[in-house]
Amino acid sequence: MPPRSMTAADYVAGVRSGNRAHLGRAITLVESRNPKHQAVAQEMLLALLPHSGRAHRVGITGVPGVGKSTFIESLGRMLTAQGHKVAVLAVDPSSSRSGGSILGDKTRMEQLSIDPRAFVRPSPSGGRLGGVNRATRETMVVCEAAGYDVILVETVGAGQNETVVADMVDCFLVLMLPGAGDELQGIKKGILELADVIAVNKSDGGNAQSARQAQQQYRNAVRILQPPTPGWAVPVVTCSGLTGAGLDDLWATLDDHRRTVTESGELAEKRRRQQTKWMWSMVEDRVLDAMRAHPAVKARLPALMSGIDDGSMTVTLAAMKILEAFGITPD
Repeated sequence: MPPRSMTAADYVAGVRSGNRAHLGRAITLVESRNPKHQAVAQEMLLALLPHSGRAHRVGITGVPGVGKSTFIESLGRMLTAQGHKVAVLAVDPSSSRSGGSILGDKTRMEQLSIDPRAFVRPSPSGGRLGGVNRATRETMVVCEAAGYDVILVETVGAGQNETVVADMVDCFLVLMLPGAGDELQGIKKGILELADVIAVNKSDGGNAQSARQAQQQYRNAVRILQPPTPGWAVPVVTCSGLTGAGLDDLWATLDDHRRTVTESGELAEKRRRQQTKWMWSMVEDRVLDAMRAHPAVKARLPALMSGIDDGSMTVTLAAMKILEAFGITPD
């Protein structure tokens, strides 16, 4: 837990000075569910907001085995070498049984995690849709206020639920594997509809030919989809996170996307839409927490669950009774 002796002003000063220890503590404060911590966190965030919003926010997802961590480490090291400050928010899948998570990205990104111009923060997803921690958006604000100009959000790759992370970044990058023939048959259309850029990773060695074939197949696939950004044709590139090949061209493509949406005004409009969605997401999150903790709901829940189990209660009726216990009368 964050040290109780630190005030919101202490956190702000530490974050703005680039103190990595204070940055980590500030993020821990934001992630805390403790009401007292949340009050301090909101005071801190209000002070940090004017210093945020200028970073290039990129969401990164991909099919299992695509090599996201290796790719992000290579991309991050390339960017820090160019003078960027890179924050990686690697959201780990929380266990559906224990609620715990592996939090292994600092181990998998060994070199990037010790880079003085990079900050790698693994956080449990908490079971949220899209594998995105409930505090990820606020963590982005803290990192931007600390001077990080590139924010990379790695998600768990949960299919169509990736809309959650697409709604918090400027550009959504989807990583694919060579050998797209079989993959195109099984991949959900929704994930491609979200992509601003598609990159065929592991395009090295013996995979070079199959990567080029996959690139053409994905180009054909995205032509029939509505692009998520007006005036932007979704490009498909090849790269290798292992060797670094093609990463400079990929970053140039991401930069081109940012320039296009900035000049058209779409970036500002997109961020306004995201803020509104964020607000309602937080409302839903807090209402659900309050409902679960409500004494009347907790008192009725065992009987309702028992009724569902033995077939004497429908799920819909049980949900209505929970709402009534919370003080909401369904129409």
